[in-house]
Amino acid sequence: MTTNIYELPANLPIPEDDGAANHLVGMTLPAISLRATNGTSVNLSAHAGKMIIYCYPMTGKPDVPLPDGWDDIAGARGCTPQSCAYRDRYAELKSLGHEVFALSTQDHDYQREMAERLHLPFLVLSDHQLDFAKALSLPTFEVAGMQLLKRLTMIIDAGVIKAVHYPIFPSHSDPEWVVQMLEIFKTQNVEDC
Repeated sequence: MTTNIYELPANLPIPEDDGAANHLVGMTLPAISLRATNGTSVNLSAHAGKMIIYCYPMTGKPDVPLPDGWDDIAGARGCTPQSCAYRDRYAELKSLGHEVFALSTQDHDYQREMAERLHLPFLVLSDHQLDFAKALSLPTFEVAGMQLLKRLTMIIDAGVIKAVHYPIFPSHSDPEWVVQMLEIFKTQNVEDC
């Protein structure tokens, strides 16, 4: 039986806040180049504008089984629905003045196939060596011999992390949280967001 990677099954375990992202707000992005799905290298710390970086564990592939026990890991399932939700709200996030980047530990070829299949209008970045994750002490977990990022999203301005969404559930609700945060920043006249 193949898994439908485009929809979330019922009764998934809900991730709890383990405090692993509490240190991130106020941190400056590390000067690390990451390979993007368009073949370029991107240094997020050099991005002068405002951006959203959503980190996710691992997207599935059609007709390829997910790792054993994947649905039992709180917060693991839902990377494809999350990416599709960002795709569908990309124009809105751009209109709010923010670029979107996705980040995972999958290699470039794995990410490129996914980005093309899902028609993502933004770049997906590979932290295959976990250099970016280690520099920020991002929360990770291990499954099937792979070190994967826990799902979290950062709102960034001029290289500084202004807000963090963690844990995220369900995954496809993440862009809505971002939009709500940007609206709050706007009403509070927070100029740096």
